[in-house]
Amino acid sequence: MRCPFCAHDDSQVKDSRPTEDATAIRRRRQCSSCGARFTTFERVQLREIVVVKSDDASGEPRREPFDRAKIEQSVTLACRKRGIGRDQIDRLASGVQRQVETSGETEVPSRVIGELVMEGLRQLDSVAYIRFASVYRAFNEARDFEEFAGTVRDVGVN
Repeated sequence: MRCPFCAHDDSQVKDSRPTEDATAIRRRRQCSSCGARFTTFERVQLREIVVVKSDDASGEPRREPFDRAKIEQSVTLACRKRGIGRDQIDRLASGVQRQVETSGETEVPSRVIGELVMEGLRQLDSVAYIRFASVYRAFNEARDFEEFAGTVRDVGVN
């Protein structure tokens, strides 16, 4: 594993243990060159997944590899200052990734992933759910927030 600090190609595993939800192995490593310590995660990948995104400009869909980090980043942003722990965000991202990988499809529309993230956030935190929805569904006016928040109350989300 390449050191993220000095780019040396050799590091030693100092400690390995499963993550809290047992979906990955957390490894503490130490660079044999500079001595820096860093953490890596090893996850099972069932198949290569391609995300199909609709490109409004040309009308042609774009394809890109599935990137779990994008889900984590979006969820982290939606959950900002909500008291939601890193482990909860990681579990949500793992759940979405697992659902996408076990769907049996090699190409998954981005809207399917977005809906899976929305469902996970709906169960986790109503404010984070509304924040994510406002970007995902491109709210343009305050009325859009009001209408969507009304549906959240109807669902009974905390």
